[in-house]
Amino acid sequence: MDTLEDTIVDSDVKIDTTSGDHDLFAHYARKTDIEKSMFEGVEIVALCGKKGRPSRDFTKYPVCPDCKAKYEAMDWREE
Repeated sequence: MDTLEDTIVDSDVKIDTTSGDHDLFAHYARKTDIEKSMFEGVEIVALCGKKGRPSRDFTKYPVCPDCKAKYEAMDWREE
């Protein structure tokens, strides 16, 4: 059985979202908004507030930490 080496994550890394670093992340948005943007070319808003048109293969980018935190904080329980 193969094991993975431990990875050390530096949680103190600050990401500057005002200087273009935010474009280096994959962002979370509503599926319906993404579909609408792809077909109609409209701008959408990600969970973190970034506005844009999804046009790249974002599987190559790390997930935006702001989007991830907001997604994980959502209450997904059915009522």
